[in-house]
This record gives sequence, structure tokens and C-alpha cells, in this order.
Amino acid sequence: MVDLKKQERLKELIEESHRIVFFGGAGVSTESGIPDFRSPDGLYNMKYKYPPEEIISHSFFMRNPEEFFRFYWDRMICDEAKPNKAHLALAKLEDEGKLLGVVTQNIDGLHQDAGSKKVYELHGTVRKNYCMKCNKMYPLSALKREGIPYCTCKGIIKPDVVLYEEGLDDNTVTGAIQAIASADLLIIGGTSLNVYPAAGLIRYFQGKHLVVINKTPTVQDSNAELTITDPIGEVLGGIVL
Repeated sequence: MVDLKKQERLKELIEESHRIVFFGGAGVSTESGIPDFRSPDGLYNMKYKYPPEEIISHSFFMRNPEEFFRFYWDRMICDEAKPNKAHLALAKLEDEGKLLGVVTQNIDGLHQDAGSKKVYELHGTVRKNYCMKCNKMYPLSALKREGIPYCTCKGIIKPDVVLYEEGLDDNTVTGAIQAIASADLLIIGGTSLNVYPAAGLIRYFQGKHLVVINKTPTVQDSNAELTITDPIGEVLGGIVL
């Protein structure tokens, strides 16, 4: 049951704000059926031959790509998932001219499916893939789901996602920082804020209102004007849709 008093306060903040930015994580997509990493039933708590955090590292990908892709297709690709109310609400706020953009740690592309146009994908996207030898780009639909995907030039095709040990894209980070720095309302949703350097971008926010919507406590709760622990899709959907 959504806390209606807090939901009403968030509605007031959204109505009086003109430069809203949303910073989100895995919890935004769990209502679409995509598992997160750190919950009790998340990827980090599943049993594999190797720890998931090792499998999705650059060094592991380079030395054991076959095992990487086995895990990748099995656990990280949910291409039948559809945008939920949170995605749709944010897209509508952007369409109304109130939302400057979405800064996301997710790689699923659901914000774009919902209609969002200004999306800063800090950790890349499964929708784009490139040959490590010739840089030819491939959509997700072009990749075989068995074994290692190879380009026509025989190079390995790598998902355009940021693995552990890899740096974030400079242009994406710059755009996200500029958006956060110019926001008058920053809504943090569906993220534990435990993943750096992405979570560190919050420090650039100098606006008036900070809201956190997350089922578990975050390091920003004490700085937030409003904290909500209800499902983010129900909260935003009930206000915007």
C-alpha cells in the first residue's frame, strides 16, 4: 500500500519543479521482471561456477568469453521485458517538458522503449554490440544465443556494456553531470547507491529538492527532503499516469 501522504507531497514537488532529473538503478526495472543484483534473490546470491561479479568483469570476459556469454544470455538479457509504470511516467514527464533527463545504471533500454529521449546510460546498453577487431556495430537481435558471437571478420562481438574494471564513457558522464547540476528536483529511485563511480555523480546536485524512492535505506536518505520505500512504479504511476 503506497503511503498516500508522501505520494501527494512528491506530486506537489513535481508540479512546482521545472528541471527534474531522475537517477535510477536496477530497482526501476524489477517491476518489469528484470532481476537486480543485490536483493536476497538477486544475481549476486545465485550459485554459479564463478561468482557473478567475477563473470561480469573485463578480465574474465577476455580469458573466458564462452562462460561470460553463457551467464550473459541466461541472466542479463530479458528482451521480452516491457516498460513499467515508472518508465512510462518518466517518459511522460519529459514529454511535458518537466524532466531534463534520466541518468540510469541499467543496461536494458526500457527507458527508451517507454519513450524517453534523453537517457544517460552510465553502464552502457545490451542493445548495442561491437566487434572488438573491426568495430562493426550489431543489434542485440543479430547475436547468436549459443557460444561466442563472432563478427564476419572473425572478431569477438562484445556487448556495449561497462564491465567491472572498465571505465565509464566520458561523454555520457559529462552529460549526466550537467543534467544533475542543473536540476531543481533530483529523484533518486531504485538504487542502493552502492555502485561507484556512478553513485558519486549525486554530489553534483545543488538544487532545491532531493527525493529518494527505494525499498531499502540509501546513503542519501539523511539528505533527502522526502524518502519513500514503496514500489517506484506504483508511486510515480499514481502521480503522473
